[in-house]
Amino acid sequence: MADKTLTRMDLSEAVFREVGLSRNESAQLVESVLEHMSDALVDGEQVKISSFGTFSVRSKSARVGRNPKTGEEVPINPRRVLTFRPSHLMKDRVASGNKS
Repeated sequence: MADKTLTRMDLSEAVFREVGLSRNESAQLVESVLEHMSDALVDGEQVKISSFGTFSVRSKSARVGRNPKTGEEVPINPRRVLTFRPSHLMKDRVASGNKS
């Protein structure tokens, strides 16, 4: 498996090639989409992308954790975490890619 990371620049380059916008307009479009998604998540909304998956924010309550090295109990503060749940189509696509 390759250690490649898909970046914002890769996404804007793909928009540039596929849609035909200028490189600058493509970069602005990608930034706008990502910003809109981030704002929705901050506001507590779910972001559903058909055939891809759902991003949502989950609230986790305070709890007591344990340092695995020392065994010492440590309080873990309440927090909000980002979760992603892939669609069945995405799961199938990723799984079929692993068979080769």
